[in-house]
Amino acid sequence: MNPNLRRLLLPGAALSVALAASVLAGCTGPDGLGPGEAAPSVSAQPRPEAVWPAWSGMTSLAPGADAATRQPPPRALEGLPKVGSGGLAALDVHAVLRADPRTKPLAERGLIDRPGRAGLRPPVLMDLTGDKKPELLIAADTESGRNILTVYTERGGRVYPILFTSGRRMSVETIGPDLLVRTPCSDGGEQAVRFHWDGARMSTISDIRDYKKPGDSPETVGPRPHASESAPMEGP
Repeated sequence: MNPNLRRLLLPGAALSVALAASVLAGCTGPDGLGPGEAAPSVSAQPRPEAVWPAWSGMTSLAPGADAATRQPPPRALEGLPKVGSGGLAALDVHAVLRADPRTKPLAERGLIDRPGRAGLRPPVLMDLTGDKKPELLIAADTESGRNILTVYTERGGRVYPILFTSGRRMSVETIGPDLLVRTPCSDGGEQAVRFHWDGARMSTISDIRDYKKPGDSPETVGPRPHASESAPMEGP
């Protein structure tokens, strides 16, 4: 395995929380529990987990809002060897970037281990599709301050790009099987976009912006839904 690749494990089974119920002897409401019936358990919502911890904390936390978008199915990258038993971990990251027309300008950049420098963040292997085979996550930081995130999956020995998004001061997290990408807004607010595997690619399922105007207090700044697709790369 490429020594620069590291594995992150998605959170395990969600914690179970017991629901307490008060039942009067001999009576129950339409939705209540009868005498001796156990209260059902529910699963707690997963919390965001940083994909690149060194790059986290640059933006404030924000919830998501419903706003779905669809894109055409991705095509397999050309010019790469067939993926063997070693999976995406055995591939040369720079070769993958060269094979993707959108990331080819980034292919010759070196690896970086902390923010504030231009280059490629350490590649990450993580199962986002639920098939027990990890996807390859590559993020690049450019001299202009722009960040590019790409995600690749493997099917039938071929490599498919399933996510391409960009922004400035980008923080990437997992929330359950999804990716949450946070970027600050020029007005001091934040945009948080959540991506989910839809069977073909990582598609946007929520996009929310927290707006902050001069003079706003934390109590007056709130989330306002804003739907958008991933922004195209403007250049490294």
